[in-house]
Amino acid sequence: MAKWGEGDPRWIVEERPDATNVNNWHWVEKNASGWSKDKLKELLVGLKITDDQGECEIAELSKIEGEASANNRKAKLIFFYEWEVTGEWKGSLKDGDKIYKGKFEVPNLSEENDPEDIEVTVTCEKSTDEAYTCKEIFRKVGTPIIQQQIAKYIKDLREEYSQGIVLPTRTTGGSTLINTSYSMLKCSFINNIFQNAAKKELNKVITSSEKSNAGVKIRTKILKSKEEFKCNASDLYRALTDPGMVSAFTGSTALLEPETGGKFSLNGGNICGEFIELVPNKKLVQKWRVKSWPEEHYSTVTIELSETEDCTRLNLHQVGIPESEFERTQCGWQNHFWERIKQVFGFGARLF
Repeated sequence: MAKWGEGDPRWIVEERPDATNVNNWHWVEKNASGWSKDKLKELLVGLKITDDQGECEIAELSKIEGEASANNRKAKLIFFYEWEVTGEWKGSLKDGDKIYKGKFEVPNLSEENDPEDIEVTVTCEKSTDEAYTCKEIFRKVGTPIIQQQIAKYIKDLREEYSQGIVLPTRTTGGSTLINTSYSMLKCSFINNIFQNAAKKELNKVITSSEKSNAGVKIRTKILKSKEEFKCNASDLYRALTDPGMVSAFTGSTALLEPETGGKFSLNGGNICGEFIELVPNKKLVQKWRVKSWPEEHYSTVTIELSETEDCTRLNLHQVGIPESEFERTQCGWQNHFWERIKQVFGFGARLF
């Protein structure tokens, strides 16, 4: 084996000390959900909130639902996290011996919201004036304190899960980290996309698009296009079928069931349909429509992937596009799919 820096320059791949994930090209993912739950408990449970009228404390976190992950693609760090946190608080007023209790909720802890935009809703068990005063102490004084703790969670998540996920390259020596800016994508990441709640939502979206006015004859056109991506076919296939990756480049929660007969909903239900055929890393066939199209009208989208020595070629064939929607559909694929995939995952950069 050649020593570091002494490889044959004719080699088309960069030398790596561990010979894995050359150039950090492949999508690498680390699950941060378990760590996040422990970290949120550490930062919030026992947190004291005081002012001149009294003192409150977070007694426990009764529910932490959601997930978090750190991802690397072409040495670019991408963090996904989405949490719903509920807990219980207790407090008392000065010059009083009564303990008041209640609940609080943080419903929107995700990368879509900056820490200072995180909401904290508070309720109390009793409806007395004293209990209300105690609740307001927790809400008014506690909200910015909780936001600060959440900001610390986000900072620690980045620091903890950037370690080792971007692997050393020849230009960085043996270092386990390279200098790179953290990229916070405005998206939500749902790994458990196939849970019943998500399926119900998919059914709701599809059903809402299948109402009356069926059978109206409309003029349609066929769209054919070709595109090249600097990645393996398996990476591009994942970018088109993995809920987390689709959420990343679309910038909103993507609901997908990547199986024959499985449904999908993108961009808040603006695009929806069904998977007709899936051939891993080679082919996708979808029943596909935009919400603004005539009701019950679907096009058929066929996407074929072919891997070459230096890229993966994508051929798109879409039949049944309403004539009035053709140009917008054509631009939509180019601007909101292909260009976004290249930008977010680095599939537009040359590997060789």
